[in-house]
Amino acid sequence: MDFDLQWLLIGLPLAFALGWAASRLDLRQWRRDPRDAPRAYFEGLNLLLNEQQDKAIDAFIEAVQLDPDTTELHFALGNLLRRRGEFERAVRVHQHLLSRADLAAADRERAQRALALDFDRAGLFDRAEAAWRALAGSRFATEARLALLALHERAHDWPSAIADARALQESGSGTFATRIAHYHCERALEADAAGRGDEATQAVAAALHEAPEAPRPLVLAGERAARAGDARGALAHWGRLREVAPAIFPLVALDYAQQALAAGADATALASSTLRQAWDDDPQPELLPALEQIERSDATGEASAVDRLRLDHLERQPSLAAASAVLALDTGRWRADTRERLLRAVQRGALPLQRYRCAACGFEAQQYFWQCPGCQGWDSFPPRRLEAG
Repeated sequence: MDFDLQWLLIGLPLAFALGWAASRLDLRQWRRDPRDAPRAYFEGLNLLLNEQQDKAIDAFIEAVQLDPDTTELHFALGNLLRRRGEFERAVRVHQHLLSRADLAAADRERAQRALALDFDRAGLFDRAEAAWRALAGSRFATEARLALLALHERAHDWPSAIADARALQESGSGTFATRIAHYHCERALEADAAGRGDEATQAVAAALHEAPEAPRPLVLAGERAARAGDARGALAHWGRLREVAPAIFPLVALDYAQQALAAGADATALASSTLRQAWDDDPQPELLPALEQIERSDATGEASAVDRLRLDHLERQPSLAAASAVLALDTGRWRADTRERLLRAVQRGALPLQRYRCAACGFEAQQYFWQCPGCQGWDSFPPRRLEAG
């Protein structure tokens, strides 16, 4: 049988064309499959930006099903579920990531952090603590230690909180001395409440040693000295408080005056000078009762030194507190312009209350609106000012 070269000339180009078409079809299929997951991913992002979170979750779930090996899709889905409050589903997503043997070390740390956040936000503090501790030595170690510190504060586990704060301080994450002092003060309060006085004394001493210029240990040490009958010890602690934290001193001013009176004439004279200096530096209403304890009103009916301070306070700081202190005086001790100053102080103090508040969004205004400028709601302003209740 003779071989026809014509068929060869026709067959070769045809075979080439069929092979080329098949290869292009496979290439398009190969390119299309991996694109399905990113397409669903971007669809989910678009839905998320449009605040359609339910549909976004469905899109992310579809993307994960199409490409279960894509870690970023898992992270996006897990974070979205956590934001939605679906903590159990978020935990499953991140645990699935951690179960993968082929997960890179960096992604494993990210997944462990995400899992710890899931437990934390869900209120599962025991599991959150274990998850955060698993991040020791990782690039999230500092964040994990801070999270553990917050957990221990919430649980009132002060010894553990002290240990974590010290570790953070030693790692160069900043100074935690004042915070550690607070923890020792909390230990002292708990010990005192349980009748363990010696333990409370040691805790206060530790707080003073940790942060000598922190105000709270000085306040607490003075209070404990006063309860123990050590008036001069209380005055010493609160005198130190006046030096290092003058803004806090008015909180203990009245107790300071009472302990000075109990300590004797010399302590009273020193307390009077200290209180007057504190008043001159920053006249606070809390100082007036303390000064009144030290400098009793005279019996002549004229304005005493403390009464004059009340009137001066109204002139320097026309507040409702100053007005209240002056109104406690007999009107015969007022000055010529006291009534006018009282009126201005009351008007100034009442001004924030002379407002209408939107019941829908809380927007406040001095004039009445039929349509709220804040939320655009109609008839949402009650026709009563705040001060009218």
